[in-house]
Amino acid sequence: MKLDYNSPVVLTFSLICTAVFVASQLTVKAIDPLFTLSPYFDPLSPLSYLMTISHIFGHADAQHLLGNLSFILLLGPILEEKYGSQALIFMIIVTAVITSVFNILFLSTGLMGASGIVFMFIMMVSFTNFKQGKIPLTFVLIFLLFVGKEILNSFAADQVSQFAHIVGGVCGSLFGYYSRLLK
Repeated sequence: MKLDYNSPVVLTFSLICTAVFVASQLTVKAIDPLFTLSPYFDPLSPLSYLMTISHIFGHADAQHLLGNLSFILLLGPILEEKYGSQALIFMIIVTAVITSVFNILFLSTGLMGASGIVFMFIMMVSFTNFKQGKIPLTFVLIFLLFVGKEILNSFAADQVSQFAHIVGGVCGSLFGYYSRLLK
């Protein structure tokens, strides 16, 4: 038996996140600004545009990274097989950009990590059994559990962007619903 690089987008995404984390640790977080969306978007700076996507690769600590990668590696291969690599890349980028835009417009905090992508994956995977004209009860329950929990947690004074989680969940719900209609 040999190892199979069975889910290239998910595995490459995970490797990039891990490499960025290791580089961050080796440079004593000197590279973190490249992988953090600043709340002060400069429309004249190409770096500001890059960070609307690059923030998904940075993680504050090992627990943050491992928590996100656990879900990404569990759910991602299912989604990549179902929707294809190119579609998954598109959905990841769109979710990163939409999350960034909402964060810039409505919050005065930075943004770092792949949690929005994780919530997109969670919501999308609940649509894997979607049938025309029916909304899966599993989707409704997952939406209520995960997004409801994030709404309640948004009142806590912590460093977690529940807003990014909610936006990622909404993106995943829309992708899951509309991509199934196209098949």
